[in-house]
Amino acid sequence: MATPASAAEVFDKDGVRLSVDDAVATVTLTNPAKRNAQSPALWRALADAGRSLPGSVRVVVLRGEGKSFSAGLDRQAFTPEGFDGEPSFIDLARGSDEDLDAEIAAYQEAFTWWRRNDIVSIAAVQGHAIGAGFQLALACDLRVVAQDVQFAMRETSLGLVPDLTGTHPLVGLVGYARALEICATGRFVGAEEAERVGLANLAVPVEELDSAVRDLAGAVLAAPRSAVVETKALLRGAVGRDYEEQRVAERAAQARRLRDLAGLSD
Repeated sequence: MATPASAAEVFDKDGVRLSVDDAVATVTLTNPAKRNAQSPALWRALADAGRSLPGSVRVVVLRGEGKSFSAGLDRQAFTPEGFDGEPSFIDLARGSDEDLDAEIAAYQEAFTWWRRNDIVSIAAVQGHAIGAGFQLALACDLRVVAQDVQFAMRETSLGLVPDLTGTHPLVGLVGYARALEICATGRFVGAEEAERVGLANLAVPVEELDSAVRDLAGAVLAAPRSAVVETKALLRGAVGRDYEEQRVAERAAQARRLRDLAGLSD
């Protein structure tokens, strides 16, 4: 997935580049030599990307340079020395419960803003999307995958759990039993299965990934922004509401839309 030539670069740091082309922002993982492996510095840069979005942005495309979307957490995190200037995971484990919880919460910030109601986020996923890479794809609203995609949640094989906000969307997309099986076994999920079980909205040949994402972004942009924002909020809130509560929410949202269209909004 290539960044449009007309896009203006906002920043490029710590393995993340943010570019904006009118209503579409592109967030690119830029370390293909390491298959876009992730680190705390990269997570901070991803969180900064969310905070740096101009108000004009309606769609955010997430992509990875090279043959892999993201191979997951950089294994250097598990060495005694960790990353330069960062506490190692071993050092974090020796800290207090409060400090450890706060550090993991800070890491999670890289994965939360993609769900904001004012944007629609699309992950363009090719090659490996492992562990933290899988969870980053799950953080987005929509996923378009290339036929060579390989999703896997390998945390349990390392004695860990998925903790970068991936468990909630995974269960929501594929159900508890399949989510447990995917996580507990760490097996690979290819493009055909991903599309069939709901992990992917669309699976396409590798060479068509760019155009498929552009087409999807264009279709989202074709509808009025305020209607898309209200609809996304309705759908996201439906999980926590019963049927009657959702009916009430629908009526309130539609009343706001009708008043807005009639020029009666505050």
